[in-house]
Amino acid sequence: MKATKRSMYILYFMATFLTVPQAAYAMHIMEGFLPAPWAVFWTLLSLPFVLLGLKSIKKITKQNPNLKLMLGVVGAFAFVLSALKMPSVTGSSSHPTGVGLGAIIFGPAAMSVLGSIVLLFQALLLAHGGLTTLGANVFSMAIVGPIAAYGIYKLGDKLGAPVWLSVFLASAIGDLLTYVTTSLQLALAFPASTGGFMVSMAKFMAIFAVTQLPLAISEGLLTVLVFNTLSAYNKNELQELAVLKKEAKA
Repeated sequence: MKATKRSMYILYFMATFLTVPQAAYAMHIMEGFLPAPWAVFWTLLSLPFVLLGLKSIKKITKQNPNLKLMLGVVGAFAFVLSALKMPSVTGSSSHPTGVGLGAIIFGPAAMSVLGSIVLLFQALLLAHGGLTTLGANVFSMAIVGPIAAYGIYKLGDKLGAPVWLSVFLASAIGDLLTYVTTSLQLALAFPASTGGFMVSMAKFMAIFAVTQLPLAISEGLLTVLVFNTLSAYNKNELQELAVLKKEAKA
């Protein structure tokens, strides 16, 4: 009987521990890590891009309401991938970003909004924290990453590279440049006592490289698979958005 009660107590405390929500502090740059002046600076710097993105999404959905579903798909893709976090350095985490796919299809402005929503949902719904560092995280993951991915995809298209290669390079390098930006943000806030900003940035980039290089390659391959699936079922829409070239009529 005593053994049964003891087992019930153990199960009760285990269930309580597993079901009580706790802050995970797993955000791209974690909650409260940046000094207030830097948190405010990155928020103000991100704001114009997000406002521009709202106009872009309004224009896209007004011209073609059928694209709302695809907007939801690329937002969900970024949400799921960027939620797969692993510890990297104190105050941050490593993870795929998932923003390259949306940037290729809808452009970097639209992804500044979708990426901001993704980060906000993770902070509030997944208890990842990061409200005070939201501006810095938006700038690196929802602004710099998508701009890089979009530019690389367009460059590949201009040079005549295969679509799959352009998609892979855009998403993988966009991921890496997100973390180069994060290293810059952390180095600006926490310069090394000896060597200053450059030494600190080199240190952060070296630590991120261990986990982020394989993650970026994996994200690139996965993005190619999802892009190919979307192309198979939404070819006309992607041609209208100038993501794919229209085939010449015979």
